[in-house]
Amino acid sequence: MSNLKQSEFVGSLDCGTTSTRFIIFDKYANIVAQSQEEFPQYYPQPGWHEHDATEIQDMCDKVIDQAVANLEEAGFTRDSVKVIGVTNQRETAVAWSRKTGKPLCRAIVWDDSRTRGVVAHYEHVLKTEGIEIDGQIRKGADGALGLKELTGLPLSTYFSAIKLRWMIDNWEDVRTAHEADDLAFGTVESWIAYNLLGGPGAGVHISEVTNASRTLLLNIRTLKWDPALLRFFGLRESILPRLVSTSEVYGRIAQGALKGVPLGGLVGDQQGALIGNKCLKVGQAKCTYGTGAFLLFCTGNDIVYSTHGLLSTVAYQVGPGGKPVYALEGAIAVAGSAIKWLRDSMKMIKSADEINTLARSVPSTSGVYFVTAFSGLLAPYWDPGATGVLIGLTSYTTPGHVARATLEANAFQTRGVIDSMKLDAKCDLAHLKVDGGMTNGDLAMEVLADVGGFDVVRPEMRESTALGSALLAGSAIGLWGWDITDPETLKEVNTAGSKHFEPRTTEKDREGAWRGWQRAVERSRGWIETAEE
Repeated sequence: MSNLKQSEFVGSLDCGTTSTRFIIFDKYANIVAQSQEEFPQYYPQPGWHEHDATEIQDMCDKVIDQAVANLEEAGFTRDSVKVIGVTNQRETAVAWSRKTGKPLCRAIVWDDSRTRGVVAHYEHVLKTEGIEIDGQIRKGADGALGLKELTGLPLSTYFSAIKLRWMIDNWEDVRTAHEADDLAFGTVESWIAYNLLGGPGAGVHISEVTNASRTLLLNIRTLKWDPALLRFFGLRESILPRLVSTSEVYGRIAQGALKGVPLGGLVGDQQGALIGNKCLKVGQAKCTYGTGAFLLFCTGNDIVYSTHGLLSTVAYQVGPGGKPVYALEGAIAVAGSAIKWLRDSMKMIKSADEINTLARSVPSTSGVYFVTAFSGLLAPYWDPGATGVLIGLTSYTTPGHVARATLEANAFQTRGVIDSMKLDAKCDLAHLKVDGGMTNGDLAMEVLADVGGFDVVRPEMRESTALGSALLAGSAIGLWGWDITDPETLKEVNTAGSKHFEPRTTEKDREGAWRGWQRAVERSRGWIETAEE
């Protein structure tokens, strides 16, 4: 292949909830080559969702090798890839043996709700015993506030420490490894970096701060694992990864098609999308619609603590010792997965794309509401006892009404999050940038604008999550002069056009529909009356 051209590209490994892909970008964010593979999902019991961490890593290796082969077919040398970044599904908990480098159990996925009993237990502990912070015992509501001040998060099945505690309490191999000090814990980026950088032989056990900020173990002010949180959850500090920034060179890939290439960016997928959309200034926001939906609003170097059900989270940190940038986040557990449910479980559609055609067959839902609380409700409600509700059904209802109600559910939940953000951030939102698989359909975006009452901006190149980790990786080595701390250096990145969707409904109709949605949500809440201990 001596006739292959030499160039400069950056790669991004994007490990989502259902698939992993490797995308190779040029300096303008044009996609030069890519590969994608799905990996198995395991649902052993209702509300449980698991991944095999080995299968995830195998798919990561496969898509890297295939994308590089595609790059060579396109006429470029593999050493044109100068650096890669990784972006990943957050909160999913992985446990492996430090000695063998092998998983001790399946990973518990972010949307798994088996840990309701663990949450109930720690809520009781907060109420009766409290949490010791800076030498003071804080109990009840004050204890919950103290936990939120440290982490930016509430107690929820969503976050990794709760999943890890369940693993230790319920799986013998994990408990034994914890007691023997052989347990290595991490979120998905930690597991992938461990394997890319040499596995047990190299022992590179790291976690990047945006992912770490989703564990309930990180102090988001100091960006360090907090002893008070480790004591509260009964965990050894030795099981935790070394903390690193979002953009720096962590090492070089140990094997495969890109052996020797630097790994220069790690970032949680939603923060990756924030960066990929270049929402780097205070007040800029994006929403990514994938399996779930996640809206992030950049608050700059200030932590804004929500009083309206949102999360305070780390948006990114450039380089070791760099000043962190923060965001407010609203997390919606079910978005694209509701469409998958219509396809796979209800057999209403044969492919996800058909949702828009089916929904367009009717002009409205005719009063049907679908609260897609398959694993409880996240922001801004935080009700693990909520369940899915399809309400307003009559003999007139057709699959078209249900399909349209599914799109509206996504829009209503987005509006709920944005209304909370406006109150917390004390500013309005001029428009919402969107990306993710659900945004490919025009009708879904029209419904979002109509229900929300705001302009929706959809870029032509919508691989924003992968682009975010690519920008971080490029910035880590100064490729093309990129510097995440200086948005001007990114002005030539992803300048392709965008499509704008404006609200077409009247405010009266919009508010009437919103009241109906709120009534439907109330009927879904608290359905599971007691959490299992």
